[in-house]
Amino acid sequence: MPKKLLNLEKKFTRKWFLEYFLILLGAFIMAVGFVYFISPYKFVPGGVYGIAIVIHYVTKGLWAFAPAGIPVGLMGLALDIPLTIIGTKILGPKFGVKTVVGFVALSQFIMLLTLFQGDKPLVEGDPLLSAIFGGVLMGLGIGLMFRSKATSGGSDIIAMIIAKYTRLPMGQLMIYVDSAIVLIGLVVFRDWKIPLYSWLVIFITGKVIDTVIEGINYEKTLFIISDKHDEIRDVIINELDRGGTFIQGQGMFKGTEKKIIFTVVSRKELALLKDFVHKVDPMAFLTVINANEILGEGFKPLTKSE
Repeated sequence: MPKKLLNLEKKFTRKWFLEYFLILLGAFIMAVGFVYFISPYKFVPGGVYGIAIVIHYVTKGLWAFAPAGIPVGLMGLALDIPLTIIGTKILGPKFGVKTVVGFVALSQFIMLLTLFQGDKPLVEGDPLLSAIFGGVLMGLGIGLMFRSKATSGGSDIIAMIIAKYTRLPMGQLMIYVDSAIVLIGLVVFRDWKIPLYSWLVIFITGKVIDTVIEGINYEKTLFIISDKHDEIRDVIINELDRGGTFIQGQGMFKGTEKKIIFTVVSRKELALLKDFVHKVDPMAFLTVINANEILGEGFKPLTKSE
């Protein structure tokens, strides 16, 4: 995180405590996903803990001091610490206290839950169900961390370092890094089911992260171009009880002046408005976009109290 944004955060406020609570909650939820669903089936869902799972099973029975293999939580922490130090030296102070709290808490929760569960899956004999629920829990946990401006460390740091020297997009690099780690699992365990289930976990995790960050909204963003803009405006304001904005535009073919209506409505209101627009102006042009997040008057407050 940029240093300026770190300095803007006020400590020991209600918002500050809530964010740290969400980081710990996210770490715990991730730990449940790893211990009860991911690790027992040897899934390798990318990241530091994907490598930690491989090392855990490879080192089983190898050393007397760790007959069950190097614990996943301990190995993850051992990898996260140097990565964060290297990342800070190369990229600067982008990794604040929250990120450190996040990956330390995740490691501790994994080790604690492993004491009770070991390497036994919660649902035996059903790797598909475990992959689905493991991905959901991981996505939920990571999403809560992201919303609190923290990360769980790991492969995102590797991707940031590579991005600095290659200028490749971060999203692509994350996929490359995680896929490489998944393939390590294939080479070590020599079972094609493992990478296939692991990619399923990664896909589900990504979708859940997006849902947690952006929220689940039923609102639709509309752009309406019509000569009957005043009549449509009256329906939006008086019957749907919504607001909107007129945007001045110009037609590309004839160069005529146009008024574009920009508004946000619910799915139910969309059906009503589309029906009205069709009746009043069959030649109208209407664009409907899913609104991932809407902030401002009439919706979610733009600012949160601290």
